[in-house]
Amino acid sequence: MKAIVATRQGRPEVLELREVARPSPRADEILIRVHASTVVQGDVILRKLHPLLFILFRLFGIHRKRIQGNEFAGVVEEVGIDVTEYVPGDRVYGTSTGLKAGSNAEYLCVPERWKTGVVAKMPAKISFEEAAAIPIGAMTALDLLRKAKIAKGQRVLVYGASGSVGTYAVQLAKYFGAHVTGVASAANQELVRSLGADRALDYTQDDFCSGEERYELIFDAVSKISARQCKGVLAETGKFISVRTPTKEETEYLDYLREPIEAGQVWAVIDRRYSLAETAEAHRYVETGRKKGNVVIQVVAKGGK
Repeated sequence: MKAIVATRQGRPEVLELREVARPSPRADEILIRVHASTVVQGDVILRKLHPLLFILFRLFGIHRKRIQGNEFAGVVEEVGIDVTEYVPGDRVYGTSTGLKAGSNAEYLCVPERWKTGVVAKMPAKISFEEAAAIPIGAMTALDLLRKAKIAKGQRVLVYGASGSVGTYAVQLAKYFGAHVTGVASAANQELVRSLGADRALDYTQDDFCSGEERYELIFDAVSKISARQCKGVLAETGKFISVRTPTKEETEYLDYLREPIEAGQVWAVIDRRYSLAETAEAHRYVETGRKKGNVVIQVVAKGGK
């Protein structure tokens, strides 16, 4: 099978399209024919990380991936003898978090259940590309909003509302019944409004920290502001949450998201699409920090089988 292999840590040039052995599922594993995967900011960070730091990261269940990629959507090709919830032909999506092989490949084996990552059946009526772009951003947004105990009627501000986590944070906050203000660049104001935000602010022109509006919840979706900066615009009992806070991946989260996704209330924003052979170029683009929503890798070309 073809896969994107990291020959070493470093610049995008270390990523090469290679022919590698197709994995075989163990008793508790699912073999997935990957149709789409992604490149996220975390992939860029891990590619650049000093090799010695992975010794520390192993304590948190994170391994250096020779084959890159953390999100996927595809079709179950084969199942191990102990697998009970999936059969060949099921359309599935999820993450390869904590595994030693990633999803920028034609095939991927994942356990039916494991501690650090997830797999679930895809929501109906969405494409593989859309499904692949959901798990990490949507689960991160959901986990943090739940930690903050978001409630109907709250005034919520999402800083970095046009990124992967930010686009899901805006949509989920609206789904929970909040009044949402999204902060993004001038070029992304219309995108933020299309996600359901009640108000969109241009961070280069509007300093919300010195404004008169008070928020019950401020969500930093890009790790660029601090609670101290926002103190003056937080309501008396307001909360500040940030993607700096560790989050977890749970199959229950994907199960919960199924309803709003199938109802069209939560969807994936896809900025650019690249072929598997162009994964290094996708990394270069994500590294610029200018992506809107998600960057998808088309492992199986559109219209392919």
